[in-house]
Amino acid sequence: MLFHSLDFAIFLPIVFFLYWFVAKKNLKLQNALIVTASYVFYGWWDWRFLSLIIFSTLVDYSIGRRLKNEEKQSTRKILMWTSIIVNLGFLGFFKYYNFFLDNFIAAFSFFGQEIQPNTLNIILPVGISFYTFQTLSYTIDVYRNKLEPTEDFIAFSAFVCFFPQLVAGPIERASNLLPQFYKKRIFTYEKSADGMRQILWGLFKKVVIADNCAEYANLIFNNYGDYNGPTLILGVIFFAFQVYGDFSGYSDIAIGTSKLFGFNLMQNFATPYFSRNIMEFWKRWHISLTSWLTDYVFTPLAINYRHWGTMGIVSSIFFTFLISGLWHGANWTFIVWGALHGLYFLITILFTRGKTPKGIVGQNSVLPSLKEIGQIVLTFLLVCFSYIFFRVDSLSHGFAFISRVCKSDWNFPDFEGRLLALQIIILIVFLLFVEYAQRNYDFTLDLSRFRSKSVRLVVYISLVLLIIIYWPSKEQVFVYFQF
Repeated sequence: MLFHSLDFAIFLPIVFFLYWFVAKKNLKLQNALIVTASYVFYGWWDWRFLSLIIFSTLVDYSIGRRLKNEEKQSTRKILMWTSIIVNLGFLGFFKYYNFFLDNFIAAFSFFGQEIQPNTLNIILPVGISFYTFQTLSYTIDVYRNKLEPTEDFIAFSAFVCFFPQLVAGPIERASNLLPQFYKKRIFTYEKSADGMRQILWGLFKKVVIADNCAEYANLIFNNYGDYNGPTLILGVIFFAFQVYGDFSGYSDIAIGTSKLFGFNLMQNFATPYFSRNIMEFWKRWHISLTSWLTDYVFTPLAINYRHWGTMGIVSSIFFTFLISGLWHGANWTFIVWGALHGLYFLITILFTRGKTPKGIVGQNSVLPSLKEIGQIVLTFLLVCFSYIFFRVDSLSHGFAFISRVCKSDWNFPDFEGRLLALQIIILIVFLLFVEYAQRNYDFTLDLSRFRSKSVRLVVYISLVLLIIIYWPSKEQVFVYFQF
């Protein structure tokens, strides 16, 4: 079920009505309704994969309860590793089985040994990478005594499968989201209105920006041999805003939808394309994944290899980015993408001595300084270069794309549909203008500084009209559903 589909437009009001008008006075009934609605929401794609979520829920709930009463450290470790192996085992099988098998075969073929194993036709469950990391955070935090394990199975189930952020995040921590299922939620107009505003902005980014950019990014990447260098570069820029509009748009809709039910999710994007170096970029891009990898991958590695000194820190950072790349997909292209960002990150640390820029861009000023503009452009270009490998199907495709950019003529971009593409570029500029102007606020459509209701109403109506006018003829799924 897609957020921008007719199915969801019918589903959400029904759940909202039942939640606030039927189950209003019963917290357990509200939580049970969320679990039921979440299973319907997820099962809309393929009901068979509900068994994975339910099994993962049962395993981590049971292990959490065992950890509560277990004092023997060796047994506690066994319990934690059981959770890790079960969860990552499912993730590894469904997402990486064929990838590792193909590379295993290729390695033996290199040495002249031919192997003919059976490759399985495995369907990747939607959102498995997201809810796997979410449930793992619970078990690991309970093991570390940072979180009290829950006795409430319904609340825990709701935490695992909460439908607004189930399939593409934000990857919530149990310490933030789980306690919210214990407390009575009270409907407030202000919070729901904020939620609707965030949903509106998320739909604008998804439907108007991402889906329209996707058409040109797909056209140019799929036929890169037919276009000149400037056209290919424009294709990469279109893809950059496709990914950003798609993923941050999903996060906005998820956070806004959660507010309708009285929940607060963590911010997942904070104007990342205004970052002044790669370190700042990763503090503003997919914040929930960055913080998860920092806490559960980088920090343990850095502690274990602290006797290596600087080399231990460098190795831990680079390995964490490789894991980030592999998390995104079972392809060498994603590993190269992660390696590039790891290299960017280490070079940035070298030149800045590990210091990220203070405050936000253009702080205490209407416009950013010339230095900041240069930093933003450089950071964006580095990110765009890495996006080539994020988008292509294979490494050979990526290198051929780069070669074509360097060797082709440099005439004006020429491709089918340039007039509409120009309109999309103007809308991208509008997106950047609005996000820069609202960079001090928690979410972009927080228009509380405009006291005039007429001004706010004009903004909302304009966005609705843009969504209607630029609604794509072909429905586009969210990019991160494949991860």
